[in-house]
Amino acid sequence: MGENKPYLAMIIVQIIFAGMSMISKAAFNGGMNTFVFVFYRQAIAAVILLPLAIIFARKTAPPLPFKLMFKIFMLALFGYTVNLNMHSIAINLTSATVNLIPVFTFIIALLFREEIIRLRTFTGIAKAIGILICFTGVMIIAFYKDRHSNPFINDHQILHGSNQNRSHTSMNRTWIIGTFLMILVAFCWALWFVLQGLLLKEYPSWIWSSALVSMFSALQCFVVANIAVERNVNKWKLHWDGGLLAVVYNGVLVAGLVLYLQTWCIHKKGPVFVGMFFPLALVVTIIASSFIIEEVVSPGSIVGGAFMVVGLYSVLWGKSEFKC
Repeated sequence: MGENKPYLAMIIVQIIFAGMSMISKAAFNGGMNTFVFVFYRQAIAAVILLPLAIIFARKTAPPLPFKLMFKIFMLALFGYTVNLNMHSIAINLTSATVNLIPVFTFIIALLFREEIIRLRTFTGIAKAIGILICFTGVMIIAFYKDRHSNPFINDHQILHGSNQNRSHTSMNRTWIIGTFLMILVAFCWALWFVLQGLLLKEYPSWIWSSALVSMFSALQCFVVANIAVERNVNKWKLHWDGGLLAVVYNGVLVAGLVLYLQTWCIHKKGPVFVGMFFPLALVVTIIASSFIIEEVVSPGSIVGGAFMVVGLYSVLWGKSEFKC
């Protein structure tokens, strides 16, 4: 049972991520500032994780020299502050599902020698083929569009002739920008997984690591949101609406529980193991969207989701059989 805990943890993580996408998108559509949103979610995570770290790990955690503290600070900056703000903007701009985290994680892990692949073995071939299949599935979902599945074309727009064409062009430009940001986010997440794995070799206390990352990123996000972006006090007020629900959901479950579980799984199984589960969140999102908000599921989503699931299991089988 103990060997299955990382698998169960990552399944829980991806289900939480699926809910995050839909709830966050609804909050942004309601007018919530994305930078303020990111600050609140990180602040809530810090408030939750810091006391837990003090209670459960203050006696067992190793000393934390300034050099290592600086590494955690930079990890929070690029892995969370920059990355989360880009991700929130991307969600606000598009519903694109370009999730290249597994591919980028695998490539970066190879470059850092955190992952080894031997193409002369069955398990090595399985891992390589799994990555290619996963990449194919992501591309199918991202770029397969028809009149029914394209969120930028509907019957109401078609009745407006040239106005519809201009609107469609503008929406496509927004979709391209959002997709580009999603690709950058995937790369940043993949890099964060690998660097977090390297950090945990120097500082194995994942509870303190998670708490400090949340604290530093909350401070950084406050500076970005308050000084550089949003100085209107009214934009910082939370109300009893979807914005508050999104902040609590993301702060408690995503920034708190997910960060802890991911850090623990990286410590136990490595960064590639964690990165390979991200397609599962996309599959869950597609299924949930079709039932909860009655969104039409395109054939591309079904085929792409099947590809990603097959690719996921191929890589996990390769990793579980041999360390290659």
